[in-house]
Amino acid sequence: MKYKASRITLLLMVIPFILLVFAFNYIPLFGWIYAFYDYKPGIPLSQTEFVGLKFFKWAIEEKEDLLRVLTNTLALSFLSILASPLSVIFAILLNELRSKKFQKLVQTLTTLPNFISWIIVYSLAFFMFSSGGLVNEVLMRLGWIDEPTTVMGNAAATWWFQTAITIWKSLGWGAIIYLAAIAGIDQELYDAAKVDGAGRFQRIMAITVPGIMPTFFVLLLLNVASVLSNGASGFEQNFVFYNSLVADRIEALDYYVYRVGITTGEISFGTAIGIAKSLISILLLFLMNALSKKVRGHSVF
Repeated sequence: MKYKASRITLLLMVIPFILLVFAFNYIPLFGWIYAFYDYKPGIPLSQTEFVGLKFFKWAIEEKEDLLRVLTNTLALSFLSILASPLSVIFAILLNELRSKKFQKLVQTLTTLPNFISWIIVYSLAFFMFSSGGLVNEVLMRLGWIDEPTTVMGNAAATWWFQTAITIWKSLGWGAIIYLAAIAGIDQELYDAAKVDGAGRFQRIMAITVPGIMPTFFVLLLLNVASVLSNGASGFEQNFVFYNSLVADRIEALDYYVYRVGITTGEISFGTAIGIAKSLISILLLFLMNALSKKVRGHSVF
């Protein structure tokens, strides 16, 4: 009876979160119906003309804009994926620190940026890298540059700059998962390796790295499946750093949907693009799951 009561208690605890997921992730799917109507704000849907796949065809016709946006989205996503091993390396280095107090201090300081809002991140970046920012002031006083430069307005550096900010913000948070995976490795393996004369680097390569590879592979597959979303903070990051100087290089798919759907009022067109993005992301997720099953012998879900 106690076991059954504890299971019921756990179920009751999770119900509010299930309701939140349902409210914010499933109920809004009703809005997909607007993609099939020539909807105008203020006019009831019952009085709106049904146009079928008109806006999906329109999306294909607007291929120049979509190709530019998709290029930005894929570039930013794949640069983030290429940087994902940094969290693994950082977690291993943290785990190898002898001082636990210093380890906790470093972990805390590197995790804090994850909880800073993108508005504040933009303010910090502007303070540091704008034409009158701290970096330009220091470089000019040192005589390394003659004129101030702004990375935030440099279209050629946009992808790299945004990737660097993403790494700074997510490095410590991403390492937490790998630290948990390292903690789950049997310590007797390390003791046996020490007895056999293996050094610290040898133990890392022979035990730690193989021990966290399954976790890394699962997260990598999930990241690849969500490339069109440009990461969990893709829209917020694009929104705050968007400006006319870098618009052609920073506008990703989520921001494009927001711009055409909300800013220009083409709600039906923006919804159609959002639907296409969601369907492709689901397809990529299942493809990555099938790849995982073929390569690793078992699927992600």
